[in-house]
Amino acid sequence: MTRALYTHWPFCLKKCPYCDFNSHVRDGVEVDAWQAALIADMRHEAALAGGEPLESIFFGGGTPSLMSPALVAALLAEAERLWGFAPGIEITLEANPSSVEAAAFAGLAAAGVNRVSLGLQSLDDEALHFLGRLHGVEEGLKALDTAQRVFKRVNADFIYARPGQTEDDWRAELTSALALGTDHLSLYQLTIEPGTRFATDVRLGAFTPLDDDPAADLFAMTAAMTGAAGLPAYEVSNHARPGQESRHNLTYWRYRDYAGIGPGAHGRRGGAATVRHKKPENWLAAVTEQSHGIAEERVLDHREQASEALLMGLRLTEGVDLADISARFGVPIPDLVVAERLALYNSLGLVAASGNRLIVSPAGMPLLDALLGELVPAALVEA
Repeated sequence: MTRALYTHWPFCLKKCPYCDFNSHVRDGVEVDAWQAALIADMRHEAALAGGEPLESIFFGGGTPSLMSPALVAALLAEAERLWGFAPGIEITLEANPSSVEAAAFAGLAAAGVNRVSLGLQSLDDEALHFLGRLHGVEEGLKALDTAQRVFKRVNADFIYARPGQTEDDWRAELTSALALGTDHLSLYQLTIEPGTRFATDVRLGAFTPLDDDPAADLFAMTAAMTGAAGLPAYEVSNHARPGQESRHNLTYWRYRDYAGIGPGAHGRRGGAATVRHKKPENWLAAVTEQSHGIAEERVLDHREQASEALLMGLRLTEGVDLADISARFGVPIPDLVVAERLALYNSLGLVAASGNRLIVSPAGMPLLDALLGELVPAALVEA
């Protein structure tokens, strides 16, 4: 049953060099039309996968913190009417650390948001310019201060392993980030996604990405520093004080159902994968015509679901319980993992196996993508 709701708000303030929101830039939003459409999309999901109260809601996408508090309150009220809220529900909203968005924090908290994920990205103005961010360090820190006074829980996002970044550079920046006092940090290594401005810049020689070896050294240093500061990694890029992990993201990584509404939103419901229309205009038209914005809904066979559960779960420091995955999806345990590869990487200290629990070790986490490609059988991935 669905226990999590993801609402995608695809409007950006500007074209972004490292994501694919470029086609989603808009000058204005008709709030009444959006509210009606999002509620219709929500009702469609609740009719198919209701019955249990929601444990988390996540407002993500472009700049959801530019949603009016009234719109957020209306969506939350409808979600509570449709599903009900579990005690202590986590309601997160992504925000850019601009003064315009920070000014709305109090209203958003009053509407029901109790956790914010703030995209600080860096504590260096030159790096922020490189990353294409609109805010500077001073503005970002002021927004963080506002967030910490308004919301019960705050996450701060940072991007490291930037071109030319040294261990000393990142150690100093991460030390400052840890001193900010948030209970959760999302620390992502810079990746070059196809079709983005960064990909074009690399192809044209504008900059050279950091090599794998120094990036791995930065990863190891990050794990050591966050652990020593009381925010150990619980996922490859996420660090939190015990009990402050993102419950919503754990829904994804533990491969539980979630409803995704709004343009471009993905969801998992009862063994089916749902994808909403990506372009806002197409999504709105679809909701008008069919009362939901789904562009594609595909039933996943049990082997594909098992593969996804492995690929997501092995990102977590807790790893996966192979017996649980086998029972959930009816795939025999020997078919879930390539035994000889597991034996090899276990001997190298890159993975650990204890009974039916499989864990990627701290030494293996920098190599996660490669390990997943070796450990998870191709027949399972290609099911």
